[in-house]
Amino acid sequence: MGVATAPSVPVTEFDRNEPSRTHWQRVARESADDLATDAVAREQAGRAPFDEVSRLREAGLLTLLVPRELGGGGADWPTAYAVVREIAAADGAVGQLLACHYFLSWSARLFAEPARAAEIERRTVAERWCWGGGLGRQELPLTLTRKAGGYVLEGRQSYATGVLVADRLAVRAERADTGQPFAVVVDATRLGVRIDDEADTFGQRLAAGGTVEFDAVPVTARDILGSLSADEDVLSPRAALSSPVGRLLSVQLLLGMTEGVLAEARDYSRAGHSTWHPDWPLGSPQDPQVLTTYGELTVLARSAAALADQALKAVCGGLARGDELTYDEYAEVSVLVAVAEAAASRAAQESTARALDIIGARSVSSRLGFDRFWRNARAHTLYEPVSHRLRDVGDYFLNDAHPPFVLPLRP
Repeated sequence: MGVATAPSVPVTEFDRNEPSRTHWQRVARESADDLATDAVAREQAGRAPFDEVSRLREAGLLTLLVPRELGGGGADWPTAYAVVREIAAADGAVGQLLACHYFLSWSARLFAEPARAAEIERRTVAERWCWGGGLGRQELPLTLTRKAGGYVLEGRQSYATGVLVADRLAVRAERADTGQPFAVVVDATRLGVRIDDEADTFGQRLAAGGTVEFDAVPVTARDILGSLSADEDVLSPRAALSSPVGRLLSVQLLLGMTEGVLAEARDYSRAGHSTWHPDWPLGSPQDPQVLTTYGELTVLARSAAALADQALKAVCGGLARGDELTYDEYAEVSVLVAVAEAAASRAAQESTARALDIIGARSVSSRLGFDRFWRNARAHTLYEPVSHRLRDVGDYFLNDAHPPFVLPLRP
């Protein structure tokens, strides 16, 4: 038995979406080039990214995944993953912000009734919403307490992505009486919602992260999208796909950071000088240490990208199966994403750290901004460590055990 095999995806599905994908990748590249021009200055200023969100909104990227019949871009997940990776290469924090928006705004399709999901997506387009929050499990969960006419939402969610600029918040909350978890959508301006900036983070400063407090916030039945229970009697394999779909966004984010730092380091190396031999141009065949380091990092990056492609094929295959997906098939998809997570995490951490070694003491210059790649990658991997995913892979390989249903804290 291998670790897992990727469910097949009909070729016609990719063919049908190819023109749309080409268009959106071009839009993403143009947006990434725009973000790259002032990435260092914006990151050092650390202001809430209202301007960055406006750039994404004007480019049409916020409504990328909404079906065309509802007014959106009509793109598929392979396109969305490619867009996140492109944006993250220029600005990892904005890439995370966009990834979180995609995951949360799309999640209604899996958790809510079809009519309600369509209504949410239609309003997302019409009112140009940006989504923030998170559906991952918190140590101190938010609670839903039944009141006349509905519920009240109470509690505190620490460092939730996108909340400083969000129009809608999607959060995980547990029923106070039963403990059952639900996905809940809340207007960010609703009475009782308080959002505080967490400006002391050393990385991902422009991901608009903050702490959200809910003080007896009214919640109606329509605000509750659906159950997040991990019980197989409640959670369908199709809904369980929300976990690998969200975690694969994290993979693309890390790959973008990896490719971004290597591209910038290469550009600098070609114009600079070797840290080991000042008389040799950096990147020259005369400098074996530099070439070896670039070779090792290229192997890491491309290996992680290949595993991400395999995981993407698996995710698309699972989504194509829809309600016919089985739990055994879901497990294969989840394990393949876990493998890609581990590889992308290693590639990002090593590339962003060792790029500084290649550049040498000059990399401490804040003007160059190379440190932002390391800080962004390290901050993300601290929130989404891969140790649990590696155990899941090992348990699946050794014991055929299904990985648990775990939603990412920060897609």
